[in-house]
Amino acid sequence: MQAASVMTSPVVGIEPSASIADAAGLMLSRKISGLPVIRDDGTLVGIVSEGDFLRRGELGTKRKRARWLEFLVSPGRVAEEYVHANGRRVDEVMSDNVVTTSPKASLEEVVELMIRHHVKRIPVVDGGKVVGILTRSDLLRALLRSLPARNSTTVGDQQIRQNIVAELAGQPWAGTGMIHVSVDKGVAELSGAIFDERERQAVLVAAENVAGVEAVKDQLFWVEPLSGMVVDPPA
Repeated sequence: MQAASVMTSPVVGIEPSASIADAAGLMLSRKISGLPVIRDDGTLVGIVSEGDFLRRGELGTKRKRARWLEFLVSPGRVAEEYVHANGRRVDEVMSDNVVTTSPKASLEEVVELMIRHHVKRIPVVDGGKVVGILTRSDLLRALLRSLPARNSTTVGDQQIRQNIVAELAGQPWAGTGMIHVSVDKGVAELSGAIFDERERQAVLVAAENVAGVEAVKDQLFWVEPLSGMVVDPPA
């Protein structure tokens, strides 16, 4: 799946010369937490977000440091913070180091960018112009569309069992032949041994995701590898 199929377009943006009041009002009215800053010709110059309004003189939230720390901070850094806390235009408070992507980028690439750069939104740029924006909400909508509807497929118990066994066989954490699966009228019962309590939830999730499974019964017991202590299945 590519960014173009998931992104929001057209983009709600704002001009660099707009006031911060305009930006804040637009974000509140559209219920969005950030805006790409776009020139009249469609080129991207920055991003302004709720985070850019946290340190403001009007709110009494400007950065304060102990007096001795002030000597360790360069005058340029202090001046930059002053502009951010008191600026009136979007181009004075926005972030101009923007992470972007292309319409043909895969969602895997987009998510990697979000995680690596700790950002919640990535403008999509094509030919130097902003053509969309991809946010975490867009990814949630894509996930919702991709999730299968419950009970949408009729599968026999034997096939369900085979599919669960095959799924577990392909997972390095599932052990070898220690987990037993039985299925009755779509209810999968899992029994046998696990050697790390974290495996329990992984096994349950693997079974839940197999088409035709109506419910999962957990009959797995945990064996502590060092002591050999056995913990019975949950009641």
